[in-house]
Amino acid sequence: MYQYDEYDEALVRERVAEFRDQVARRLSGALTEEEFLPLRLQNGLYMQKHAYMLRVAIPYGVLSAPQLRMLAHIAGKYDRGYGHFTTRQNIQFNWIKLEEAPDILADLASVRMHAIQTSGNCVRNITTEQFAGVAKDELLDPRPLAEILRQWSTLNPEFAFLPRKFKIALCASEEDRAAVRMHDVGIYLYRDGDGHTVLRVFAGGGLGRTPILSSQIRDQLPWQHLLSYVEAILRVYNRYGRRDNKYKARIKILVKAIGVEQFAAEVEQEWLHLKDGPATLTAQEYARVAAFFRQRGYEQLDDVDPGYGADKRFTQWARRNVHPHKMPGYAAVTLSTKPGPMTPPGDVTAAQMDRIADWSEEFGFGEIRIAHEQNVILPDVRQRDLYRLWQCATEHGLATANVGLLTDIIACPGGDYCSLANARSLPIAAAIAQRFEDLDFIHDLGDVSLNISGCINACGHHHMGNIGILGVDKDGEEWYQVTIGGAQGKDAALGKVIGPSFRAGEMPGVVERLIGTFCRLRVHDEPFAATLARVGVEPFKSDVYREISGQE
Repeated sequence: MYQYDEYDEALVRERVAEFRDQVARRLSGALTEEEFLPLRLQNGLYMQKHAYMLRVAIPYGVLSAPQLRMLAHIAGKYDRGYGHFTTRQNIQFNWIKLEEAPDILADLASVRMHAIQTSGNCVRNITTEQFAGVAKDELLDPRPLAEILRQWSTLNPEFAFLPRKFKIALCASEEDRAAVRMHDVGIYLYRDGDGHTVLRVFAGGGLGRTPILSSQIRDQLPWQHLLSYVEAILRVYNRYGRRDNKYKARIKILVKAIGVEQFAAEVEQEWLHLKDGPATLTAQEYARVAAFFRQRGYEQLDDVDPGYGADKRFTQWARRNVHPHKMPGYAAVTLSTKPGPMTPPGDVTAAQMDRIADWSEEFGFGEIRIAHEQNVILPDVRQRDLYRLWQCATEHGLATANVGLLTDIIACPGGDYCSLANARSLPIAAAIAQRFEDLDFIHDLGDVSLNISGCINACGHHHMGNIGILGVDKDGEEWYQVTIGGAQGKDAALGKVIGPSFRAGEMPGVVERLIGTFCRLRVHDEPFAATLARVGVEPFKSDVYREISGQE
């Protein structure tokens, strides 16, 4: 993974010292809360319902074992013994005391971590897929370009005060596991017919109040122009993006308002002033950064059968949580953070973090990944060690064999923590997980994604779930709107609302009826998305509301 140089380390240290002074002035009363607000947000510190929340950056979802141990230390010393992995591949601590926040940032800096640009109207954490560099279907490793984008965008003064927050994702595999088209800018890396690395650029995606999938604005862009072309997009957005209404300030609104063709033309015109300028990447700079991501130490192994038939539960785990690796004899493993109704999706305890760090060294090269599905990945596990790893993960509640299945629920913290939420997400996730505790049954269902957001900001990406649930407020009561048909990937789709919203207590039954309709209508072993595409929304809608009407 990338190693900070002296400039990186100096920048982070100085930011910590600066924030320590700002916190001291706030605590003394020299700064009002209104004056302190933009300063704390620049350091990832939010005020939520019960306490401050600190969001820590995990660039493109990559952690080292020492870094994860530091996150465990922070969870134990400064929080309530756990952290929450987010859909942006970051981690949040929900119970932070303001006077201790500078000490946390200092601890993070000691392992080359920070909270810079995890909030505010700036370029946020650059994301890519959790299997970058090891995926068998990968065309090239996107992490070097993601790191170059991170360096370029960090504290870039031109883009520190954008109309709204700005999110960028990259993907370089045949399958899009980075949800590229739901981002403000999404980039697919591929090789053209001559073997050159080129970029396909999308812009104008985003969820929230107005969900829109991004549109292609450029193809076959040589990789050397990555920074200058993204800069051209940001300049156009900075110039024309609305600042009078934050609900209409995202780039997706601008692209929709003027049309994708006009937006693309504006970007091309702006790019003429930047093309072949100082931001043009060189082969030497790419090689410098890429060298940090070349994994050394792989053994020459043959693929082996880890004994899938030896234990039914291990077999289920191996089929769902173990993923192909580009190196023979190795596999990537997903450790599920969704073991059942007692654990909120994405929550990992300090003890579990310490164990994962240990396993990353025992079974791999000391590296860990975070997926936007809020799970944790060990990217380099020898196939011969899979059974032993499964036993360890089982002992610590991290071996639930449900990756990609109905109970692999994506959920935001919702109304239990977030002051923006209209409704709670976590009790709904727990109730659904409890209703579907039969692991054999959910394996028979196959791939079904379920996403929950506590408000229209859509931090749980409910629009992209095969089944999506959105918390809404009705006269001070928590209700839930349901969408079906969402999907991420290269065939991304936005879910459609099936009808009026439901009370909290109805939600497990609603999901159960949707699944019942699926089971009744599916052909052979087709997945939920295929059945829905074939029969349409109406049968699902009719069954749900007929049952509710019958109950009444």
